[in-house]
Amino acid sequence: MNRYLNLGGDSNISAYELGSDYIKVQFNDGSVYLYTYSSAGQQDVNKMKELAIQGQGLNSFINKYVRKEYASKE
Repeated sequence: MNRYLNLGGDSNISAYELGSDYIKVQFNDGSVYLYTYSSAGQQDVNKMKELAIQGQGLNSFINKYVRKEYASKE
């Protein structure tokens, strides 16, 4: 997992992992959510990857667009 930069300073996200067709997002409580092209759509997953790399806006995007569209939760 890569550390999420949290440039805005108010994110609940601590880390992420990028794959060819997925992103895993780890929240501050330790839970890990898997978002895939199949579960959330290619466009939204690619946007999440972009925001993760930028270190800002990922938590807001998840809450607004893909909150329940995860493939699995650890």
